[in-house]
Amino acid sequence: MSGGGAEKVVCVTGASGYIASWLVKFLLQRGYTVKATVRDPNDPRKMEHLLALDGAKERLHLFKADLLEEGSFDSVVDGCKGVFHTASPVINYSADPQTELIEPALKGTLNVLRSCAKDPSIKRVVITSSMAAVAFNGKPLAPDVLIDETWFSDAALCEKSKLWYSLSKTLGEAAAWKFAKENAIDMVTINPGFVIGPLLQPTLNTSVEPILKLVNDKRCVYV
Repeated sequence: MSGGGAEKVVCVTGASGYIASWLVKFLLQRGYTVKATVRDPNDPRKMEHLLALDGAKERLHLFKADLLEEGSFDSVVDGCKGVFHTASPVINYSADPQTELIEPALKGTLNVLRSCAKDPSIKRVVITSSMAAVAFNGKPLAPDVLIDETWFSDAALCEKSKLWYSLSKTLGEAAAWKFAKENAIDMVTINPGFVIGPLLQPTLNTSVEPILKLVNDKRCVYV
């Protein structure tokens, strides 16, 4: 997605989140037209910081899309050169991990990719995964251990340890690679860890919250 962005259209899913908000900002700065999805376009907390970005008035278009609704992203990715899929719940503790984490990460990612597979204009899909998808496999770490693109968390270990967020990201990324290969989609993933820095959105993201608690001298447990 480098180079001049004039007359190029891209999609960013989950645009109100931390990573996605910065993506939208940088893409607009580079002259791209951005088709961004949010769950609730009527929520000012999710929208106002995006609409205030330079270039937003001219080149930012906001859409409502549901990760669990197949075909929900068809019209959004239509005509795009690239798709940045960042929409996925980040929850450390969940009473219903299947509904709150696993289904959105797994089914949601596949729904976005199915929409992408229908549109030949899309040149590349970038999926925001997580270091959680590669960090928990029980293998020993040593100086002679090579960590490469084959390194994934073990789903059974994640489930046994009740690492539900890790399980959701592991299953989601594995399914994405399988689908991308079967459908000849040019796809890459990124696996960030803690996401810390200036906030564009008015709400705390999961990585910044424990840092704020430490600053405020409050006990913080982060898993």
